[in-house]
Amino acid sequence: MAASNTYSIDLHSRRYTDFDLLRIARAAGQGYAEPVTAYLVNAQIIAACAVGVVFGHVNASPDGRFADGHYLRSSDIQSLHKEGRFWVATTQRSRYVIATFRKDGGRAGLREFLKGGAKTFFTSPNRLQ
Repeated sequence: MAASNTYSIDLHSRRYTDFDLLRIARAAGQGYAEPVTAYLVNAQIIAACAVGVVFGHVNASPDGRFADGHYLRSSDIQSLHKEGRFWVATTQRSRYVIATFRKDGGRAGLREFLKGGAKTFFTSPNRLQ
């Protein structure tokens, strides 16, 4: 019998759509050049940061920090590139795979960031990163 992949999901503040779950499974099944910190769905690039609903964060804690279904705002994105079928946002200490973009404005934020990079945004002070 073939081994099956099983994902345990703890829903807190946002429900994942079937499309989100399918994209998370595909993203998690793909190999990446470097370790992944977490997967984001319903993501948008705002002010050089990735904002979205987190899944599978490696630093999730029992008290709910970085728990599945919670909204996450990354620190400033240092690089954004495509690996396979997914975009990967790299910050100073983390790598986030963007599984899905927000319907209204998600891809527009991506295009804006790619056009000018982080240079066109005001970056956060180091104390926030």
